[in-house]
Amino acid sequence: MAAHSSASPPVLSVEEAADVAVQTGHMPENTAHAVSEHEAGGLPQFETQHWVGQIAYLLVLFFVLYLLVAKIFAPRMRKVMDERADTISTAVATARQVQAEAAEQAAVAQAEVAKARADARATADAAKARVTEEANARQAAEEAVVNARIAEAEASIGRTRDAAMANVTTIAHDAATAMVERLTGKAPSAAELKGVA
Repeated sequence: MAAHSSASPPVLSVEEAADVAVQTGHMPENTAHAVSEHEAGGLPQFETQHWVGQIAYLLVLFFVLYLLVAKIFAPRMRKVMDERADTISTAVATARQVQAEAAEQAAVAQAEVAKARADARATADAAKARVTEEANARQAAEEAVVNARIAEAEASIGRTRDAAMANVTTIAHDAATAMVERLTGKAPSAAELKGVA
């Protein structure tokens, strides 16, 4: 019994295959395929007898792909898009909330600054008024002291003047006596001096 070879038989030409078919009564498989292709003269996809099978396979593949997209891929994409939209909307809402809080804190800070400025102005005005009042009081006290000294000095000047006026007569008598004595060589009498005064 001859062993079967695992290698595929050689492809024969159409003429050789016809000779083999006449001799043996059947056509080799690979040769039959080549003969049918040779007789068809084109691609089997374009032959109308194959269109029904191709359309059936196309519809099956279309519905399989449609089911995969509709039941698996599209829900996953929708879920991812929804999560992304939720994340974006949450981030935007958080940003708006933070912005509102920042604006509120800025308004509070501005109010505190305005209050601090008003308090500082009030404190400065109070300090200025107190310093002015103290300066006026000190000036009034110093003026009182100066006026007292002026009055005292005027009184002292008045006393000195009065004392000097009281001695003017005596000084005038002494000066007249000294001049007369010097000029005449003798002292004037009291009656003569009385007329000088």
